[in-house]
Amino acid sequence: MKIQLHFSGVFIKRVVLSMILLSSTLDSFCQDQKTIKFTLLFDKTVQQIHNIGGSGCWYTEEIGKQWPLAKKQHIAELLFSREFDKNGCPKGIGLSAWRFNIGGGTAEQGDSSGIADSARRVECFLSPDGTYDWDKQQGYTWMLQQAKNYGVKDLIAFVNSPPVQFNKNGLGYKSQKDGSTNLRPDKYDAYANFLTEVIKHYDKKNLHFNYISPINEPQWDWLKSSNQEGSPWTNEEMFETIKSLNTSLAKQKLSTKILATEAGQLDYLYAHKGRTSRQIDNFWNPKSPLYIGGLSNTTKFVEGHGYFTENGDNTLITVRRSLRDTLKKYKGLEYWQSEYSMLGNGFKDKTSGNPSEMDHALFLAKVINHDFTIGDASAWHFWNTYEPGNPLNPRYFLIAINPKRANNPETMYTITKNLWALGHYSLFIRPGMVRIETQRNDGLNDIEIAQQVMISAFKDPKGKSIIVNVINYTSEAKKTDFVLKGLAKGKLKKHYITSEKQDDNIRPYPLEDTTLPPRSISTFIFSAP
Repeated sequence: MKIQLHFSGVFIKRVVLSMILLSSTLDSFCQDQKTIKFTLLFDKTVQQIHNIGGSGCWYTEEIGKQWPLAKKQHIAELLFSREFDKNGCPKGIGLSAWRFNIGGGTAEQGDSSGIADSARRVECFLSPDGTYDWDKQQGYTWMLQQAKNYGVKDLIAFVNSPPVQFNKNGLGYKSQKDGSTNLRPDKYDAYANFLTEVIKHYDKKNLHFNYISPINEPQWDWLKSSNQEGSPWTNEEMFETIKSLNTSLAKQKLSTKILATEAGQLDYLYAHKGRTSRQIDNFWNPKSPLYIGGLSNTTKFVEGHGYFTENGDNTLITVRRSLRDTLKKYKGLEYWQSEYSMLGNGFKDKTSGNPSEMDHALFLAKVINHDFTIGDASAWHFWNTYEPGNPLNPRYFLIAINPKRANNPETMYTITKNLWALGHYSLFIRPGMVRIETQRNDGLNDIEIAQQVMISAFKDPKGKSIIVNVINYTSEAKKTDFVLKGLAKGKLKKHYITSEKQDDNIRPYPLEDTTLPPRSISTFIFSAP
């Protein structure tokens, strides 16, 4: 019996279309499962890293002076320790820089300071009668000593406002929006000498400040609404302050170096944005009347704050690329990202609803990655390592201080995933390490990479090992492979992971598995035998 089958043209077209769609789906699936091969170019070096750190502004006084010893010691351990427990998990994140806030005297003013939050008022070592009281800022000093005890490489002093008695309005912030400094014109030398005395005092305590930052975010108006100490400055006022401080430090033969710019946003460093902008050209162009390159105690470090320049991948990349390209015009200049937390809304980054704790950590790692790989940063600092807040919404801190801590001393603080996200960099990328270039086989451009898998790699000064940090920003596991080009007989020695799982906090991971879990941060350590 002969059976004849008849198909209409429409039916055949549908079958063909279905086969094409199936083929496309299979191709897509195969592509998703394709191993991402990273080539680590051991001999192609970029920038050398000086330090990775954080700040302890405001709440350090309470912690260091009032908290139970065991609690505050644990905070210090979390921030500074480089030890691992018996399970191979880190006890802390090994910061290699700690920023210490020299207060302006708003704490002594109390409510008359105009700063509503008493925790944000800071004592001043210099009394109105001209004498120094070194018993001030005891909590800050306690934490500074812990940083020193743990071997933190760089202690950095910074100032939000000069002493209130030196200011035009006698307050720690501005009264009127005019863009000029609150420091009185006749107090530049007095301010410089005050900072020099503070540095000398801490030198005697064997707490040497490697760097001093006398001006903070000069672009902002710092009115009462800021609810903290602060002052605007023009570039010309900054120059006079830096020059006066340099003279004072040199006269006392102090080795502390001046960090000059501390821009409130990175684009103020290179772009024309009104007053106090184009700071690179103003301060480091030898033809500029504000040139500081010839001063004995200045550095070639250009400090800027990463706030508000990461809302969208194009902005994140373009700003840092523009900064890098501008710095290359001036021999020896280096970019320091000296303050960052998620003040803007960039951290939401295409997430639907409220970002999770791990979403915050991944975005933090993403910003750090781009500062290193696009901006060529040679230092990276988080802003306040601890603040009161919700640990499930940790945009402003690494450690959440319980706002109701006085009523429940057993839960005074909570560790967030942000701490471990930063730890993937601070714990393993040590001062003196050099970033190396990498290649990848997936053909993605910078914009695509920022939503997929990001990588940064560093080698130690002796050339014996490579630290590789990889961020899987996607919701799928990603297979990876590494080719070590230039490291003879290099082998994978350690693999650590941080993911949304509760115990995945720089947790040791099987060496035989280089798959990146969904929404995770990995550190791979390769070393020569």
